[in-house]
Amino acid sequence: MTSIITKQPKLNAPTIRQLDNGLTIIAEQMPVDAVNLNVWINVGSAKESDDINGMAHFLEHMVFKGTPNLKMGEFEHLIEERGAVTNAATSQDYTHYYITTAPKDFAELAPLQLDVVLNPSIENEAFEREKLVVLEEIRRSEDSPRRRTFYRSMEACFETLPYRRPVLGPSTVIENLRSQQMRDFHGAWYQPQSMTAAVVGNLPVEELIEIVTQGFAQHYDSGEEYTKNTTPSVTPEQPFASIARYEYTDESLQQARLVMGWRVPGMEDLAETYALDILAVILGQGKVSRLFRELREEKGLVNQIGVSNMTQTHQGVFYISAALPTENIPEVEQAIAQQIKNIQTEPIAAKDIERIRTQVANRFVFANERPSDRANLYGYYYSQLKDLAPALNYPQHIQAISAQDLQAAAQKYLNPEAYGIVTMKPE
Repeated sequence: MTSIITKQPKLNAPTIRQLDNGLTIIAEQMPVDAVNLNVWINVGSAKESDDINGMAHFLEHMVFKGTPNLKMGEFEHLIEERGAVTNAATSQDYTHYYITTAPKDFAELAPLQLDVVLNPSIENEAFEREKLVVLEEIRRSEDSPRRRTFYRSMEACFETLPYRRPVLGPSTVIENLRSQQMRDFHGAWYQPQSMTAAVVGNLPVEELIEIVTQGFAQHYDSGEEYTKNTTPSVTPEQPFASIARYEYTDESLQQARLVMGWRVPGMEDLAETYALDILAVILGQGKVSRLFRELREEKGLVNQIGVSNMTQTHQGVFYISAALPTENIPEVEQAIAQQIKNIQTEPIAAKDIERIRTQVANRFVFANERPSDRANLYGYYYSQLKDLAPALNYPQHIQAISAQDLQAAAQKYLNPEAYGIVTMKPE
């Protein structure tokens, strides 16, 4: 067993412990009267083949349906009895399970959390019942105009990468999944070398690590042999060479939707993402952002507009979305392209950059004040990069971005004459 303690910045001082079995534990004492355990598994829908697309999310449901030690519903009862909370989430790149308890209850409840993650029963009858729940969730997501717009935008942005597929998977695939496939999937991926356990709260670091270590040893059975997981090779797609248009009619909409997207670097090229984070704020986050001010406040062309830099593991998307009257689509598209041209040709004023850098950096700090926030931060970065430095140094990276960096990033990645655009219009 080896231990590494990161350099301690003012706000964060996590200890990283690598166990002999491959599990990584990240622990930090925090003077808040709670403890959060966040278990990250390095598998999401992007790791699935097309014939099991949706398996990672479906498995997230089944994890809570009992173990050989816990009857169905018993885990939730024991958690609620102590006023603790638990939940989970699945994305393209990861799945994670988390529990927040009072410090005095952590030693008793944390092993239960590890038991449900490591040993789900995945019995045939429960599997078929939960399949109906997942299928209903897929139907509800397809009934949501916001979700439909997002799904179609991802299909437009990616031609080959698995990010083009929904995390939930298609109904046609889910309907045909078998419980043994899920048991094999769990056995292949839910292994210690693919897991990161981040634990933050008001107990001594060594006590936090010991509770998680013992809980894992108690519930992990290394004896059963499974086919080892294999991470498919992923090559980022080339930037758009021209404007790729996708138009849909959606009778459920009250007003049109417009999405413009550019393929940009992901977590694997993290240094390139910081300037894009700031550009997203400049263009479309908050009431003083350029697109909000011009298109909503001054010209009244849109009802809503927002910009985000979506940083996924292998490749990201610079994503501009608007809700607007159909007849305004051409003018709004042209105005967005013009604002990007302006950034490419006219350096941003120093006072504006300072304000935005501070805003972005502070937002990051403020969002990591609770044990659950901090455990999320550590689990996410370490599970994706095997490195905590970017999590700890994000504000410094943001503060180091210059006007020239922003201009160069806009010129390199945001071509105003080459992007994917999805328009969805009401009947």
